[in-house]
Amino acid sequence: MTLVPRLVSLWSDTAPDRTRYAPLRESITVDVVVIGGGFTGVSAACHLAARGASVALLEARSIGFGGSGRNVGLVNAGLWTPPDEVEKKLGKTVGGRLNALLADGPATVFDLIETHQIRCEAVRQGTLHCAHSPAGLRDLETRFAQQQARGAPVRLLDAAETARRTGSSAYCGALWDGRAGTIQPLAYVQGLARAAQGYGARIFEETSALGMSETADGWTVRTAEGEVRAARLIQATNAYGVDAAGDNAIIPAHFFQLATAPLPDDLRRTILASGEGCWDTAMVMSAFRLDRAGRMIFGALGNLDGAGGALHRGWAARKLVRLFPQLAGIPFEQEWTGRIAMTGSHLPRIERRGKTGISIFGYSGRGIAPGTLFGRAAANWVLGTGDLPLPVGELQTEPYAAARGLYYETGATLTHLTDGRF
Repeated sequence: MTLVPRLVSLWSDTAPDRTRYAPLRESITVDVVVIGGGFTGVSAACHLAARGASVALLEARSIGFGGSGRNVGLVNAGLWTPPDEVEKKLGKTVGGRLNALLADGPATVFDLIETHQIRCEAVRQGTLHCAHSPAGLRDLETRFAQQQARGAPVRLLDAAETARRTGSSAYCGALWDGRAGTIQPLAYVQGLARAAQGYGARIFEETSALGMSETADGWTVRTAEGEVRAARLIQATNAYGVDAAGDNAIIPAHFFQLATAPLPDDLRRTILASGEGCWDTAMVMSAFRLDRAGRMIFGALGNLDGAGGALHRGWAARKLVRLFPQLAGIPFEQEWTGRIAMTGSHLPRIERRGKTGISIFGYSGRGIAPGTLFGRAAANWVLGTGDLPLPVGELQTEPYAAARGLYYETGATLTHLTDGRF
């Protein structure tokens, strides 16, 4: 069996029980072919196989290699877009149905973790959306009212309570969401893949889909050393498709993360003592959390592998100390960058592939719960037992996608160069 190169990050270092899957080297016939081994594709394969469908999942690198294995690990309810705005864009019926589905997203993720006994550092203590300014607090007040109107277990915290929970006095307040939590994202998607394999799904790594063609009987997907024939196709490559800015019609953006060594116990007691995950309201958003070992993980928009990498690193080190002066002198020891699939509407999309295929993408960095839910919905669609969360649209491209991706990176770089406002 060919050894698969691992994703070099904290998540790859700490994910337990890494299962490796051989490349496809034969011609096979299944009910469904799934392309992409992230949250959406693996969830679809798992739910399909659990209900008796034959499934082949093709992953070009290794399970979770893309955005799923580079995720922050916040299991949030909903999207970046507030629920009222979701309903404004999609209409009350479709938008309301999507909001209701996503509200239960964390519960679905944590139930799967429990059912399949996935060891992924699952902590369900809620998340904190932190106000970086008075304007940010006003935004949280609006979000709080919208969530409260929908019966969500949310609380709006003042500056003092936010400081007590986070260990930082930098914020004006925060919105706490009790539905949410944190996980080790690579361990989660790898554990879900093992569950899918246990149900009978056939998983192939280092197996790129080099060509997809629809026939009278369904689909033929050609790979370097084999092919898959299937009645249905689910494409779930998101931001990591061969032509991420065109074929999947996304605007590419990047999010980087850095991690310290495990903090000493006296410092751990002063920072996020209850285990919440956090992100802020700044236009160039940043996030922070602790993992189970007590490492501080800090992330923000930007590409460490690009021209602005040094600026992003320097800014992150400065900002961490501004947020947590008690961490002065503690360096980051690991770093990694992931790609995010944005859409012009800032909402996910489902597009038609021929007569019997679909492509799902565009979570704007909120991949864990929505990806899991959309994968399950795709399985229901194949089996004829449920509707998809969104209407299926025709293939379209985002105008000037590459230039708009550059806009995000340039904005993050300039903000980090000037230290911005936090």
